[in-house]
Amino acid sequence: MDGGPRPPTIRSVHPRLLLPARTTTGPETLAEYRARGGYDGLMRQLRDGTPERLRADVAAAGLRGRGGAAFPTARKWDLAARSGHDTRYVVANGGEHEPGSNKDRFLVEQHPHAVLEGLMLAGIATGATKGWLYLIEDMHGPRASAEAALRELDDAGMMHMPIAIHLGPTTYVAGEETAVLSAIEGKPAKPRKKPPYPGEQGLFEKPTTVNNTETLAHVAWIARNGAEAFAAIGTEQSKGTLLFTLGEQVRRPGVHELPFGATYRELIERCGGGLANGRPVRAVLPAMSCGFLLAEHLDVPIAYETLRPLGSSPGCGGVRLVDDTTDVVALAVEIAEFFMQEQCGQCPPCRMETNQFVHILKAVQQGKGPGYAEKLQKLAAFSHKKGFCSLIEMAAAPVLSAVRCFADDFAAAAGPGAPTGS
Repeated sequence: MDGGPRPPTIRSVHPRLLLPARTTTGPETLAEYRARGGYDGLMRQLRDGTPERLRADVAAAGLRGRGGAAFPTARKWDLAARSGHDTRYVVANGGEHEPGSNKDRFLVEQHPHAVLEGLMLAGIATGATKGWLYLIEDMHGPRASAEAALRELDDAGMMHMPIAIHLGPTTYVAGEETAVLSAIEGKPAKPRKKPPYPGEQGLFEKPTTVNNTETLAHVAWIARNGAEAFAAIGTEQSKGTLLFTLGEQVRRPGVHELPFGATYRELIERCGGGLANGRPVRAVLPAMSCGFLLAEHLDVPIAYETLRPLGSSPGCGGVRLVDDTTDVVALAVEIAEFFMQEQCGQCPPCRMETNQFVHILKAVQQGKGPGYAEKLQKLAAFSHKKGFCSLIEMAAAPVLSAVRCFADDFAAAAGPGAPTGS
């Protein structure tokens, strides 16, 4: 054996856990959700379960966070559950504001009860006394759906714990978990320095568990169907399904669900119907904060353990496609400008890095010669892990990847002039 990473084992093919086939349109009602087993897991837990067993089941299922960081859900729960405090909180984070990602908005708007059931289960698992559903101010449809679902639960006497909806500002960093806590407290929605972690000291200085809305919908499925059934879907290290957002670049844009172990070729062609312009796919950006994957990687199974060696990750599933007509240098500038505009300004290394990335990449566009790759790499290395949140790393990943994957395009754009930035 060569000692390299083993290919993942695909255990199941194309199950739909979160986006069931429906005969109706609009937000799923309480009656519709219950007809497909909704809240059965919560009722069973309240009747026969224990917090410890629920945490053990989620650990056995292998569920990771679906917000992009992929942190093991049960480990996050354990931090709050074992804190020793009497007052604890849980938050469903739907603060999605990454260009190209629409899955949290879609999930809360169309299937609010799946998220709310998962939130109440997370509350039981961690010993929480109150929960929040955190959305962004411009999420009018999801807010209306969630409010209607909460009224249904209240009327049915099924509110296991009080749940409030909080609307955060329309900024990218407002979706970072500690920025979410600051926003709920009425403070500016900016990330906090860690440690302490939210599970140790979160909302109002009490232990708080923050889970992405997609993660919580999976919790509801696990509680209903069991850890073994969930763990049987996906790959050795990447369990269950993932929601992907495909934009207008494909013939069938929207939010699609595939199991880990599927491929981007399947996502693009089978789910998306192929590129709308009929051009071949040159590369895939799995999410704005990830590294690019080239056409030769279209048949690599989507999993954390397979994409990590390629310098990428499934991220939050907000997929951007590159074809043979895409100006990849302009795309890199667009991404760098987004992070420059959306950094919150409180960490000097982040301000410096994101501003300098844009400066260097625009110099490439202006044909100012070589030297850009080394400058970008030095900036990223200097700034690594020097911010309160991970935006520094998120901004660097696609830019450094673009320079590496599209080296000829960048060299042609930069030209033979004086080194960039001189």
